[in-house]
Amino acid sequence: MSTATLLRPATDADISRLVSLNNAAIPAVPDTPADDMTELLDASSLALVAIDPETPADPLGFVVALDGGEDWSGENYAWFEERGLDHLYVDRIVVGEGARGRGIGRLFYDAVFDAARTAGHDVVTCEVNLNPPNPGSMRFHGRLGFEERGQQLTKGGDVLVAKLAAEVHPTP
Repeated sequence: MSTATLLRPATDADISRLVSLNNAAIPAVPDTPADDMTELLDASSLALVAIDPETPADPLGFVVALDGGEDWSGENYAWFEERGLDHLYVDRIVVGEGARGRGIGRLFYDAVFDAARTAGHDVVTCEVNLNPPNPGSMRFHGRLGFEERGQQLTKGGDVLVAKLAAEVHPTP
């Protein structure tokens, strides 16, 4: 397998693989059937997949982000919207088990911050589970400059998440 990883826009042809990647990452992300994944991609302002150039039809991971001000009903998105942030919200970022440790998460966030910068957003927002705990994701986001802005019980009180935001800095 090649060590080079490329990013490309997600397409409808990727839905089945994205659902598989997503649902293998539960409880870090919510269970998402194909119809919901399609709806999420349709609402997104940024939806990318990471691929190995030798197997471009088999995404290794994906990221989906939404601009602030969208008509999106997700409770985590709504939390940031209620605070009036000018943000690009990362709804989902998943890297498949066999592709971890290759810098794909960093590639995704480089693209997210570039998109936020281009759109003139102040911050990039996301949430990470505190209970059930996801310490690896908290460390990863901390290295990228994310800071906790609050916490929220979600999923009817079953999941506690940290609400995170990172400043979008001008291109150096």
